[in-house]
Amino acid sequence: MKIEGIRKFSDDELKTKVFDTKKEYMELRFQHVSGQLNDTSKLKQTRRDIARLETVVREREIKAVTEGEK
Repeated sequence: MKIEGIRKFSDDELKTKVFDTKKEYMELRFQHVSGQLNDTSKLKQTRRDIARLETVVREREIKAVTEGEK
């Protein structure tokens, strides 16, 4: 997932995507522990996607606060 695509999401879509991606990461962790996960690089990729999503959420929070002060 690229950051440009993430920034195009609305706030509601972004929150939903964060929730879904965290759920996916949890499922991948369970698969890894039980030995069912063949491609462990998905763990790293999903973790980075979560970080990108949360970064955009935080950017929007900061922007809303700074615009409110003006």
